[in-house]
Formats: sequence, structure tokens, C-alpha cells
Amino acid sequence: MPERSESESRKLLRRLRDTLAEPGAGQARLDRITHIIADSMCTEVCSIYLFRDPETLELCATEGLNPDSVHQTRLRLGEGLVGRVAKSAVPVNTGNAPSERGFRYMPETGEEIYSSFLGVPIQRVGERLGVLVVQSKQARQFSDDELYALEVVAMVLAEMTELGAFVGDGEGIQPLHQNPVVFRGATGQEGTAEGRVWLHEPRVVVTNPVGDDPVAETRRLHEAMEELRQTVDAMMSAAEDTTAEHMQVLETYRMFANSRGWRRRMEEDIALGLSAEAAVEKEQSTARARLEQASDPYLRDRLHDLDDLSNRLLRLLTGQGRDTGAELPENPVLVARNIGPAELLEYGRKLKGVVLEEGSVGSHAAIVARALAIPLVIHAERITTEALNGDTILVDGDQGVVHLRPEDTVAAAFRDKIAMQTDAQKRYADLRDKPATSHCGTTVGLHMNAGLMADLPSLAGSGAEGVGLFRTELQFLIRNKVPRRGELAALYARVMDAAGGKRVVFRTLDIGSDKVLPYMKPQDEPNPAMGWRAIRVGLDKPGVMRMQLQALIRAANGRPLSVMFPFVAQMEEYRAGRAAVLDEIERERRLGHVLPETVEIGAMLETPSLAFAPRAFFEMCDFVSIGGNDLKQFFFAADRENERVRRRYDTLNVSFLSLIETIVERCAETGTPVSFCGEDAGRPVEALAFAAMGVRALSMRPASIGPVKHLIRRVSISEARQVIDVARAEGAQSVRPALMDWLARQDL
Repeated sequence: MPERSESESRKLLRRLRDTLAEPGAGQARLDRITHIIADSMCTEVCSIYLFRDPETLELCATEGLNPDSVHQTRLRLGEGLVGRVAKSAVPVNTGNAPSERGFRYMPETGEEIYSSFLGVPIQRVGERLGVLVVQSKQARQFSDDELYALEVVAMVLAEMTELGAFVGDGEGIQPLHQNPVVFRGATGQEGTAEGRVWLHEPRVVVTNPVGDDPVAETRRLHEAMEELRQTVDAMMSAAEDTTAEHMQVLETYRMFANSRGWRRRMEEDIALGLSAEAAVEKEQSTARARLEQASDPYLRDRLHDLDDLSNRLLRLLTGQGRDTGAELPENPVLVARNIGPAELLEYGRKLKGVVLEEGSVGSHAAIVARALAIPLVIHAERITTEALNGDTILVDGDQGVVHLRPEDTVAAAFRDKIAMQTDAQKRYADLRDKPATSHCGTTVGLHMNAGLMADLPSLAGSGAEGVGLFRTELQFLIRNKVPRRGELAALYARVMDAAGGKRVVFRTLDIGSDKVLPYMKPQDEPNPAMGWRAIRVGLDKPGVMRMQLQALIRAANGRPLSVMFPFVAQMEEYRAGRAAVLDEIERERRLGHVLPETVEIGAMLETPSLAFAPRAFFEMCDFVSIGGNDLKQFFFAADRENERVRRRYDTLNVSFLSLIETIVERCAETGTPVSFCGEDAGRPVEALAFAAMGVRALSMRPASIGPVKHLIRRVSISEARQVIDVARAEGAQSVRPALMDWLARQDL
């Protein structure tokens, strides 16, 4: 086949555009598309394979293969040459297809007579839609020009597929963005919500991927790129006083914005017939697919830079800004790739739920979602490419499942679940002023976790006896610089005021791991969860610790003060932290400031090592709080951010409960109060088990207090202990089955 000219490429793209604009069923349009491509490229075969689900490709249209195989031939991701293209997002070009690695012969298609094969991915930014294939009998490799031209065609198909046709049930093609979709992610914050999608950053829609005038399109590209460069230069000028790390990010932006290779490739795309914005998106998709395959974490991290610059350029070309003019829908559910704590706080309690493609259970967004008491699902892959503003969405934070555009039967069942939860909360409200006392007379103190002023109204409404954990890092995370001592003192004073005399335990700054301050140099650590974090940072940065302790002491202003150090791994760390508190109190005394009425200094026991600390540690502590989230992950060596392992280990495992029992016994020896704080404290059966092991204080999210109190008041904790002891004696790995059976026999 002779090399294709620019005019031929544009002619092909215009034919495709005109065909897709014609009325008719989606299948008929796809059939015409394959005929046009085969005819234009002088090949005997053109086929379109689209994803039926994330792991399966289906032959949806063909010119040249057996038409009876359409909607019958399917391939798994990675299977055959088509599956290989789909998995790697890299073209396959061969003159002898049967000899290629991974070739799979599909007799129903009649393709055995075609030797040459060229397959390219049909992809849109962050979304792989399928594979476009041409084949011929002549044994030859397709030229670079032919490969490039087919990639340009695939780009147009990706846009048109986005707007019109997608794989269906074999009888026709169903429109994308209309079908129900289920996303199975992970729980970031429990709870359920029904609402309408609100995209945090609406996608830029390329409405016309084909350009009729390459000179005009090239001029548009140059003008937009010049404006982009000026924007980046202005950002750098405004950031001269910022951190070196921030400047490095902006330098990367400037490198991309001034890249001659990037510009040249987009100019070549336009010459072949794409519009300026389609050329930008094509190069973004191609580069993204390449970077996603990179083994170097630094290169993979550049994805965010590339996406941001490309999206900025697309907005300049299309005029589609972040603010589309759309109004926040009723009962909005925020959908985003990821979001920072400050941005999420700006939405506040207007949101009914949050769904993220990325995120983690300990991320800033998760912390804010818990503070706002809104359900959060993370790791909902591809939802930002599937969802549209205003779509109906159901968020099940309990199961980590999201239903987008649900069928009526699913929505009805979901509403029944929400109604049952609402009725249950009304019943729990009647228990608000009653103690969590079991039938055997044992009383368990129930406290709430908090991190924002917005949490404090829940103190009275939930029936919590106090704040067992106030996270102080949020005030640091949502700012671009270290907050001032006076600001913190005023905030902590307002927290104590809102608590109305009830005890508030302030946890000192718990940063590091997945909580990195915007103005703090990131640490390149292979395992940050076990790295430089929490009290380790405080002891190495004593100025920040002293400033926070001074703010807490001044906020108390004659009231009782409770301070707790996180992630203590050995006695000397706690001793140093305690000494820092006492030093600051002495300093405040010398300055003539009002001192706290009393001071309690405690430690969070989150590392197994501290359970076996010397007796002197427990004697020194005014109280101990078991940090269940971290303690569990370190005890089982199972990363709680890793979905493959974090659900593998049961909190009611006999070994873990024995560790809790050991901690309770060691605290009892020295008369040190002990509590359990974490997600598991808010799960009724787990809370019952902890109480049975001797824990007499639990701290949880406010919404969990009612369910936990409801169960404790209906059972005997001493009988629950007997059930646990029998299960342990019988060699059970987990006491959960025994406890659940015992509760079931009591109709609980």
C-alpha cells in the first residue's frame, strides 16, 4: 500500500465523522465505520473489539471476517494479539500473525487466511475502550505512516464511542453513560447515601475531534500553548518564596509546557486531520499509557503533572473551565480521582457522600469524611470517566460499593436499607442519656473521636461521655504553612468550650506515613507507615511540638487538660514526650500564665512492642489508649491500605484478643486506665469482645455509639467472656463464630 498523504487522512476522518453523524442504530454505524476504514487503508479486514467488562473484549463489528462471529467472539484481557494490545495499550504490527507471541486462532471468524495484523488501542485519557484491527492476506508489516494513521483513527473512534456507541447484549449497541454500573472499591468511611453525582473536576469533552483546516487548528494550538506557558511562568513567579519541592513540581510543569517533542507530535496529529483539542488528548492518552507501564515510581508520578498540564491546555482550547456554571445538585455526592482535605472541607456538610478513584483508609480525605460523618468509598476505579454530573448514585460505605445509574429494583432495595438504618438511629436516640451497662452490671464508657469543630455538636446528640480522641493534625493539613500558636490555642479553647466540661483527649500531631503536610519535605521512605511519623517527628522537630503543647496549655486556661502521644514504640519516647509537657507547664508558670487545673499525659499503644514495655512505663502513664487500627496492621503484618490482605485477618482472632487481654492486665497491675480507640471499637460485636476482655472505655465515631450501646445493654458481658474462653479452649482461630451463634440464640 502506498504511503498515505495528509489529505487522504483528513478525507478518511471526515468520512468517519459524517458516518457517525448519520441517523441509525449504533450497530449499523459501527459496520459502516469498519467498511470505510478497510476501504481507505486498502486492507481486506477491519475489526472493532470493545470491552464488554473490564476483563473481556467482544468483536462488535467487522469488515472481512465472518459476520456471524460479531457479538459471539470474545477474548480475555491479554489473550491473543487483540488481548495483548488491550492489556499493554501498545500497538502490535506483524506480517506473520500466527508466529507472534500469544497468537490465538479463532476459527469462527475465518481469519486464518490473513497473515498481516495491525492492532492499536482505542483509548481515551484514563480509559481503555477496545482495540482497532486491520488485517490483509499479503504478508507484510504495515508502515509507520499506516500505524500512525490508524492511531489517529482510533482517537476519533474513542471520542465517538464516548458520545454514542458501546458494546451491548449482542442485539445492538447500547449508549455509554446510560447503563447501570457497579463499582466495587473499599470502605473509607462507613454509611450509606443516595444522591446525584457532582464531579469535582468535570471532564473536558472534545465535541469535534476532526479538524477541517489544519492551518487554523495549528494556530489555535500555538496560541493555547503560549497562554499555558505564560500561566506556568506566572505560577513560578508567585511561588518564589515556597518550598524547593513545590518549585520542582512547577519546573516539571514548565518542562512539559515547553517540550518541543510534545508540540511536534500534536502538530503531526493535526496535519493528519485531528482538531487541536483532539491532538492534545491523543498525545495525553498515548503518554499516559506509556507512563502507566513504567517501573520507575518517579515516572509514574509524572502522570499527575502530565494530566494537569494537558487538562489546562484542553480548557484553554475548548473554553470549558472548572466552573461550568452548573449548580450543585440536590443531595450531591462528590466524585473525584482524589481530593485534598481543604477542598473537601469547602464542600462541608452539603455533601451526602464521597467516591474517589484513589485515596486510602488513612488519607486526609478519609479523616475529613469521618469528621463530617459522610460515607466514603475509595478505589472506585474509572468512575470519573463513567459518571456524569447529575447521574443518580448510591454509595454503600459499609460494603465499599457504588451503584451508578442503578436499576429501579436496586434503588428500591437500597432505600429500604437506608430507611432501616434511619429507624435504628431513632431507637438509639432513646438511649442517649442511658449508660452502656450490661445485664451483669458491667458499665462501659463510650466516647467519640473528633478532629474538627464540626464534630463537637455530635457530643450531645450521640450520648458520648467525652472525646476520647481529638485529632490535631487536620488543622496542619488544611493550611499551606504552619499554623500560629495563637490560632491553635484559640481553636483548642473552642473545642473545650463546645465539650461543655466533658473530657477531651488531644492527640498530639500525628503526621508522616500517608499524612504529609503541604509545607513539609516529603520523605522517600520504602515503608512510610513504619517510618518517620507521629511522636518520632515531634521528638526530632521539638520546636513544632513545643509550640503545640504551649497552645494546648493556654487553651486549657485553668481547665483539666488531657494530652496523648501517638505511635509510641518504647518507653523512652514516651518519657521524652512527657518531659516536654512538664517543661512547657513550668515555662508557662514562670511567665505567670494560667495553668491547667490538672494535666493527664497518656500514650497511644499502636505498636506490639509497647505492650511488653517495662512496668515503669505503665506506672508513668496517666492513661493508655489502644490504637486499634495501627496495632492490628502491625500485629498481623497486614497493610491496612492493601485490599488483598487487610480483610484477611479478623479482629476477633484469638491471638489478637489475647494481646488486648495482656495490655488490660498490665494496665490493671499499675492501676492505669486503658481504652480502645479505632474503627473496630464502633462495631458492636467487636466492642462487646473488647469489653469481655476487660476494656472499660471505647472511643469511636459518633454514629457508632448508639449501635454499640444498644447491644451492650441487651447482653451479659460476663457471659460473653465465657463464650470467648470456651472458643479459645477448643482451639478456635477466631471467636467470631461462637459469639455470633451465642447472639443468634438470644435473637440478637
